[in-house]
Amino acid sequence: MNSTRIAVAGAGYIGRAHMAVARQSEACTLSAIVDPSPAAAALAAEAGVPLYRTLDELLERDRPDGVILATPNQLHVEHASRCLAARVPTLLEKPIAPSVDEAETLAGQAEHSGVPLLIGHHRAHSPIMARARQLIDEGRLGKLVAVMGSAVFFKPDEYFADADWRRQPGGGPILLNMIHEVHNLRMLCGDIVAVQAFSSRATRGFPVEDTVAINLRFANGALGSFMLSDTAASARSWEQTSQENKAYPSYPDEDCYVIAGTFGSLAVPTMRLKTYANAADRSWWKPFDVSVADMTRDDPLKLQIEHFVRVIHGEEPPLVSAQDGLQNLRITEAIVEAARTGAVVDTARAVAAAVH
Repeated sequence: MNSTRIAVAGAGYIGRAHMAVARQSEACTLSAIVDPSPAAAALAAEAGVPLYRTLDELLERDRPDGVILATPNQLHVEHASRCLAARVPTLLEKPIAPSVDEAETLAGQAEHSGVPLLIGHHRAHSPIMARARQLIDEGRLGKLVAVMGSAVFFKPDEYFADADWRRQPGGGPILLNMIHEVHNLRMLCGDIVAVQAFSSRATRGFPVEDTVAINLRFANGALGSFMLSDTAASARSWEQTSQENKAYPSYPDEDCYVIAGTFGSLAVPTMRLKTYANAADRSWWKPFDVSVADMTRDDPLKLQIEHFVRVIHGEEPPLVSAQDGLQNLRITEAIVEAARTGAVVDTARAVAAAVH
């Protein structure tokens, strides 16, 4: 049996995904499930592990080496704080907190405690993302100029019928989906220092947005445009292009990001490159060298839990720190504010204010 014992708190969709990965992993073993719901009992029985109703019960009676928190967003800060106080390394599902203020408090607690806190932006562990970042860092594209991104997909009517809060402000694609994209864009292009946005609810007519057009300014001077919609019948989303989550059909001819620099461009996740062979002879009248960069695919959740085990044992720092999770949330909230006011929101100023 593996020596690294990991408990999962929260038996919802993502919690069950973490349980499945832990049970299959050679790096760790699932030691317990924490959830007060009756349905959790069947999951614990199937996995052959004890079930606890609360985190306090777990920490008092069956202290694990690490905890994965997949509990509702409004409980993230409370539960992570308890784990940090008990000095148990924690993988906290994104978002780090329901609000920036709460996230700042938790990030400060994590820093002062010295207990590892890994934020569950699982795409950060994607080999596709790692390869794209490598190509950019190698200078294959030259100086970054622009990124064009999209997360456009269609959520069916039952998605909203099953949970009426998804029709209300806070339940739209900015706060539910865009935070994933923010982290990806920050990985590929660097820090985002300002945002603009237009939002629309014209298709569904709900109080919450269904479509958003977003402009981004990066610290390195690059600019970005991003189209977000949960009511557009399109396959230009990470889930429908990356082939990482088998629950979604995928389309190998589609991309969700195109990053362009002074020497060439990269489409992600197909990894199609168009670059100029002669940097001194670049022109739109000159043909590109066209190629596809080699890459591998693997389950980011599996890679994330393997990384978490190494974090627990002090072999690696968290790939996605509490400060990363805070910044992702800060940018996402800035997009909400920009869409509401029509103003440019300076996120660099917000970061500086928080630091000082």
